[in-house]
Amino acid sequence: MEDRLQMDNGMVPHKIVSVHLQESALKELAQSVKEQSVSSTQMDEVTPAATSGTTIKSGLGVAESAGQGEEEKSKLEKESEHEDESKSLSDRDIGAGEHHHLHLSSCHECLQLENSTIESVKFASAENIPELSDDCNSKLEEKNDDCLARGVKRVNLAGKPPNILIYLGSETSKVEFEQVKSILQECIDADSYTIYQLHEEQVLKAPWIDNSLLLIIATEEPISEENHKQFLKFLSKGGKILGFSSSFTFDGIQIKRKNKLKKTVHELTVSKMDSTEIKLNLLVSGCIFEEAMKEGTSKVKTLSRLNNADKDTVIVHLTYGDSGGEAVLSQAHLELDINSIDVQTEEDFNLLKISNTKRYEILKDILISLGLSCELSEIPPLTPIYLLSSDEEIHLAFLKWLEGNVDAEGLRASSKVSLKFVSSCDSKMEITPSLMPVITEMGSFSSEHFNLKTYQQNLQTKKLGKILLFSEVTTTTMNLLDG
Repeated sequence: MEDRLQMDNGMVPHKIVSVHLQESALKELAQSVKEQSVSSTQMDEVTPAATSGTTIKSGLGVAESAGQGEEEKSKLEKESEHEDESKSLSDRDIGAGEHHHLHLSSCHECLQLENSTIESVKFASAENIPELSDDCNSKLEEKNDDCLARGVKRVNLAGKPPNILIYLGSETSKVEFEQVKSILQECIDADSYTIYQLHEEQVLKAPWIDNSLLLIIATEEPISEENHKQFLKFLSKGGKILGFSSSFTFDGIQIKRKNKLKKTVHELTVSKMDSTEIKLNLLVSGCIFEEAMKEGTSKVKTLSRLNNADKDTVIVHLTYGDSGGEAVLSQAHLELDINSIDVQTEEDFNLLKISNTKRYEILKDILISLGLSCELSEIPPLTPIYLLSSDEEIHLAFLKWLEGNVDAEGLRASSKVSLKFVSSCDSKMEITPSLMPVITEMGSFSSEHFNLKTYQQNLQTKKLGKILLFSEVTTTTMNLLDG
């Protein structure tokens, strides 16, 4: 679908299934429509085609009547003549046994208009729109690892963020979730990822394993056997896990409780990815890691030890499976903001405060090692919208129409974004997410990302795409076009 179908929260549609009603149900529906039309002889309102005993065939957009043969269906699908546009639906007698095209979706001319406009935008843009790989479009049921990997890559190209999940066990506190979420957002490139809470009841039911990049386990509660299996399954499919003082372990690593360490601030040494070491003070959970197997076959890498007599291990890195699954488990509270920690002494608070910058540095280093991007992208300032046209006559006609459709100050109000039409660009012009200026004179327009002349040369339509609203930077076009 060329990334044009967008769903809430950046979710990626994998499959669309058409639903066909049974013939008996259609006949019953058609009969009830007939009875209604007999009883209401002066009915002015049009009965929609879908309630007239027809089903809409997904993909083709052809309305089929109940009980029609395959020959007639294929004959209908081949028809491409555009019905007279001036003839309104209210003039047509929509009956139970007749065929009707759905305008736009089944009309070849409309599809050609849309495609040629998309093509001309591609030509006029400096960067090509990324195409969907054919592999990911077909045989989605197979969902092999290669295809999923390509899918994630494609999602990134299209700006749809991979998911990061935070699991807090049976803890449903919004405050705890927001604490972990906010610390993450300060480390990762927030525009590239979407963060959700993985609730206890979703672990075994929701299809999160194939749809997530990173799972954060931030609960000291024991992990049930079923949930533990799900987390390992996630790792086996190339998933990444980050444990914040959690009871989750695997592959020869076990947790040993040390009550004298519980809720105390300790100095520890952390090995970074570039093999350098950092010393800092952190609150520790009261648990440490121990290896069950002392042989050299272990896949456990120690990342941090406490600077105490026992040199206790508090952060480890483990790999799992052959698909790149890995986990970093920490018994030091990297995720807790110093203001949210209930420390015992002022000295402890000051030690944590001094180490706060290093804590962020370590957390970013761990997230990068798990494949996340921590380069914070600078948000560019909003830019005005330009009203552009490839035809001067149409441009003037549109401006004349606009005069009667804006208030005295040139404002066109909408529920989410109001447009203020002005003739030229002013440096003092206010641009906010809820108020966007639209510059109607084309003389001042220039863009390194879009060439109006190239667009004009490639546009093959008679009417569609002749009027454009162009902006370099905007919050979301969905709000912009609302109303």
